[in-house]
Amino acid sequence: MRMRKKKNLQPRMEACRTLWITDPFEHKGRWRELFPQAREIRVEVGCGKGRFTAETAAAEPDVLLIAVEKVPDAMVVAMERCRDAGLKNVFFVDGDAATLPEMFGSGEIDRIYINFCDPWPKSNQAKRRLTHGNFLKIYRQVLKMGGEIHFKSDNDKLFAFSVEEIPQFGFALSEVTTDLHSNGPVGVMTDYEAKFYAEGKNINRCVATMVPWEAPAATAEEAATDEQ
Repeated sequence: MRMRKKKNLQPRMEACRTLWITDPFEHKGRWRELFPQAREIRVEVGCGKGRFTAETAAAEPDVLLIAVEKVPDAMVVAMERCRDAGLKNVFFVDGDAATLPEMFGSGEIDRIYINFCDPWPKSNQAKRRLTHGNFLKIYRQVLKMGGEIHFKSDNDKLFAFSVEEIPQFGFALSEVTTDLHSNGPVGVMTDYEAKFYAEGKNINRCVATMVPWEAPAATAEEAATDEQ
């Protein structure tokens, strides 16, 4: 569903300037300087309107949370939520998952959250899924060894794809469930998640822990495909 354009977007963005990192590339390798007491640095890919962002930052005030969102009309709502809550341990970046290695240093991130991303259901769209191997190799560039990806989705087919794909790229799966809230709400929810839960829709979740891994040599066919 397309996000409705916000009135007065730019003034609203500017009003959240203290939370908005307009040049994230300058912070590569130095994110902890924003919050030196942080015990961990976590990144949320696609924060949307920020319910999960705000509640997670509030629940763990000793964690530095960087929320990455490529839709400014959604991000401004998230920023306003966190600003109004007086949160000091969360910052926002207008960007996407593909540019994470340009924004973060090797091993700089302890945890990545991926919540309810676009499933890109057609087979020819697989490479656009945030749990596709191409993205998993990107996450490996910025996660520390033993770092985690926390993934949630309402899309059963995307989740089935993901639990098969993720271990092939050097991640050990745990906490795998296809009905997270079967016995009542668990953890912090996103806005979408709360809506789905109220409708009785099952929520899929897993944790992927980065382990040592060596990428196999690409075949000639794979190399040709990557060059296209």
